Amino acid sequence: MRPDIRTECTGLRPGTRPAHHGRVLTDADRALLTDARRASLATIAPDGRARIVPVCYVVDADRELLYSPLDEKPKRSQDPLALARVRDIGRDPRVTLLVDRWDEDWTRLAWLRLDGRAALFRPSDPGHTSVIAALRGRYPQYEHQRLEERPMIEIAVERVARWSLSDERSD
Repeated sequence: MRPDIRTECTGLRPGTRPAHHGRVLTDADRALLTDARRASLATIAPDGRARIVPVCYVVDADRELLYSPLDEKPKRSQDPLALARVRDIGRDPRVTLLVDRWDEDWTRLAWLRLDGRAALFRPSDPGHTSVIAALRGRYPQYEHQRLEERPMIEIAVERVARWSLSDERSD
């Protein structure tokens, strides 16, 4: 059973009102996540250091969840369960995803830092096929990869820090 993030954490500073009826991600957050093509996923290595890797992802339209595939791009190991990020999550599920918008017009700069808990989302889990369809819609490169056979990383977003020149809620 997946945790109901809405009842566990509001992701808000004291004194601020919840957006989306208590949800963590605002409409502006979701827009930036949808527009961005990649993010950087940070896990915690055994020595306590951050291990950071660029990832592709999709956002669940209705829940505070993101999914990142363990795809077939060349890696040190073709076994997705042997990847360092997967081993890190097995030891400590706390993760951070950083998404940014770069523009030569610095008035458009923005970033989101999503803190959450990650877990493996296996091919046998309900909804796996729908997430694959969303990934293929977002990244045509996945059309010929066998994502149906591979687990992916599910991130339950617990807290969001955001910054842009038009947003005074920066961290």
